[in-house]
Amino acid sequence: MSTANSTSTTANDASPGRRWRDIALLGGLFLLVIVGLIGMAAATGWEETKAQLAKLTYWQVLILLALSLVNYVFRGLRWHVFAKALGLNTGLSQNMRHFLGGFAMSVTPGRVGELVRMRWIRRETGWAFERTAPLVLVDRASDLAAMALILAGSAAVSASGVAGAVPVAILAILAAFVATRPRLLSGLATHAHRALGIWPRLFARVRRAARSLGSFASPRILAVSLVLGILGWAAEGLAFHQLLIWMGAEIGVPTALLIFTFATLAGGLTGAPGGIGGAEIAMIGLLSMQGIAPEVSIPATAVIRVTTLWFAIGIGLLVFPLAERNSLKV
Repeated sequence: MSTANSTSTTANDASPGRRWRDIALLGGLFLLVIVGLIGMAAATGWEETKAQLAKLTYWQVLILLALSLVNYVFRGLRWHVFAKALGLNTGLSQNMRHFLGGFAMSVTPGRVGELVRMRWIRRETGWAFERTAPLVLVDRASDLAAMALILAGSAAVSASGVAGAVPVAILAILAAFVATRPRLLSGLATHAHRALGIWPRLFARVRRAARSLGSFASPRILAVSLVLGILGWAAEGLAFHQLLIWMGAEIGVPTALLIFTFATLAGGLTGAPGGIGGAEIAMIGLLSMQGIAPEVSIPATAVIRVTTLWFAIGIGLLVFPLAERNSLKV
C-alpha cells in the first residue's frame, strides 16, 4: 500500500466524533433496556425479583461469563478458519484481535459497525473491502446456520414446543444458504442492477465479492465452522439453563436452548441494534409460556443478556483500541 493511500485511509477512518457517538448509542441503549426491565420488575413484584438476583453468587456469575467466553473463543477460531480459507496472510492472534474488537460495534444498526474488522484487515494487508466482504458474510451465515440447527434440534426433543420455532429455523437456514451461494448472490446482484439501473460500481463489487464465496465451499471448512458455531452458541444456551436452575426454575436443557436461541434470532430479525428490546421481550414471553413467574423470568433475562451481549461488547471495547493501534502501525 502506498504512503499516500495509507495516509488517505487513516484520515478517512480516524473519526473520534463518530466513535463517541457509537459509545453514546451503546450507553443509551443499555440504559433504556435496564430502565425497561426495572419497570417491569417493579410492576410485577420488586422484592421477589431482588430475592432472585440475591440467589446468585459471584462464582455463579463467573461461570456464566466463562460459558459466554467459550462462545466468543470458538467463533473467533471459526473466523480464523475462514480468514485462512480466503487466503489472508494473518495469524491466529491477529484474527482473534479483529474478531473480538468488532464486538465493540455490535449495537450499531444492522451491526454494520462490525465492518470495522474489514477496515483493520485493509490497513494491515492491503486487501480491499470487496475482497474481504465474503469473510463477514460467511461468518454471519455460519451463525445463522448453527443457531438454526440448535433451534430445530431443541424443538424436536423439547417437551414444550414454542410456536414459530420451526419457521424461524427455516428462515435462518434459507438466509444462510442464500448468503453462501456465489452464483445465486451474483445473479441477484445482476438482476437488481438491471431493475434499478443505478449504482453500477456497487453491484459490480457485490458480484466480485459473491464469486469469492467459493473459497469457503470445502466440505471440511463448512463442517469445522458449523461445529465451532454450534458449540459456541450452545455454551451460551447452557449458561441460560444453568441460570434458570439457580433461580429455582425447573426447565429442561432442550427447552432452555430453544428459548435462548429463538429469542436471540427473533431479536436479530427486528433489525434493532444487537436485537435489543426484541430479544428481551421474546425471552420473557417464552419463559412465561412455560409457567415461569415474572419475578424469575425478568431477572433471568436481564442477567443472561448482561453476561452474553453486554459482556461481548465490554470485551470489544477493551480490544478495540488495541486493534486500532496495531492496524495503524502497519
